[in-house]
Amino acid sequence: MKFAVLASGSGTNLQALLDAEQRGELAPATIACVICNRPDAVALARASAAGVPAILVDHQRFDDRASFERALLEHTDAHDVEAVVLAGFMRILTPIFTDRFPGRIINTHPSLLPSFPGAHGARDALTHGVKLTGCTIHIVDNSLDGGPIIAQAAVPVLDSDDPASLQQRIQAQEHRLLPEVVQMVANERVKLDGRRVRIE
Repeated sequence: MKFAVLASGSGTNLQALLDAEQRGELAPATIACVICNRPDAVALARASAAGVPAILVDHQRFDDRASFERALLEHTDAHDVEAVVLAGFMRILTPIFTDRFPGRIINTHPSLLPSFPGAHGARDALTHGVKLTGCTIHIVDNSLDGGPIIAQAAVPVLDSDDPASLQQRIQAQEHRLLPEVVQMVANERVKLDGRRVRIE
């Protein structure tokens, strides 16, 4: 199964996928292309270094969200993409894009959803005073971080934590969990039963 990875920033989750693919731990998934919406995204360089097509689709060059998403789809079509990973992709996608890959867009989020959706999961966990947070990998639907949950990993919140240190420990779990989930999706093991995800 050919995946596109969409990223906006440093691309550490992308690197975890690239490393897993190089070790032979992603098959039958392959990373067909990496698409970034920011020209300064380090993820572009990570993809190029791995020999994966690195594509810039700068959202600021489009008049509206619809034209931006149609441009994304031109590239996914060109690379015969069958599924999508959002790896730190900081744009909300509409049905123009999501309807093309029903049940086959997965996202990583730095909290134990449904707690702390949005862009600042680690900071929000600290502000709220929880003792346990973590990461979630879920299927993308038309809600904000509200799609069916595939997998989660817990991370304790330490008294010494600040948002950066907590985020770093959450990311370590994301890097472990994301390649496993991508491989599950590629093996058709992820099945939806209403809002529940069953792993066959």
